[in-house]
Amino acid sequence: MYIKNPMLIEKTSMEIIDEEIKNNNFKEEEIPVVKRMIHTTGDFEYKNIISFKGEAVKLGIELLKNKSKIFTDTRMAWSGINKKAIEKSGSKLLCYIDDKRAFEMAKERETTRSSACVDIAVSEGAEIFVVGNAPTALFRLGELITEGKVKPKLIIGVPVGFVGAAESKEYIRNFDVPSITTIGTKGGSNVAAAVVNALLYMAVGR
Repeated sequence: MYIKNPMLIEKTSMEIIDEEIKNNNFKEEEIPVVKRMIHTTGDFEYKNIISFKGEAVKLGIELLKNKSKIFTDTRMAWSGINKKAIEKSGSKLLCYIDDKRAFEMAKERETTRSSACVDIAVSEGAEIFVVGNAPTALFRLGELITEGKVKPKLIIGVPVGFVGAAESKEYIRNFDVPSITTIGTKGGSNVAAAVVNALLYMAVGR
């Protein structure tokens, strides 16, 4: 026999996660984000590698209650974010990875499309930057912050990989910007979407 009801599966999963993280130092509002990340990955190590900076969760909830432009670096992250909750929040999801401008800019600058997409997102007023795949996107965002060309309201930076992923997140944590990041190589577009969903569910429900 096995559990077939999807809501019961999620409820049971969350109960297991609750038991695992019950002795923690997280703030109350941070716990749903940690739980959603663990639930998405099946990896309890996330309780040890997540970094919250600058009341990021409280701020994220407020931003999503008041309509925000949310940039995602991949279609996978975009696809994983709950569209019903986005509609409730009145927020707008932005993804430019297939945009012709990103192709042209990347070719001209000899960089990645993900990096070029950040420039486009800045020009179009993105407020929340969600990066789950490309360290180059986080590095570029940091460069634009340094140049005074953007001041993000919130950064969710969880790129995965062995080349630049850990370094890009460490770089972003140096800025005076509220952020939710992971320490080390773990992360991914699914994790990025999970963080956004956790904030959305606290802000407007499902």
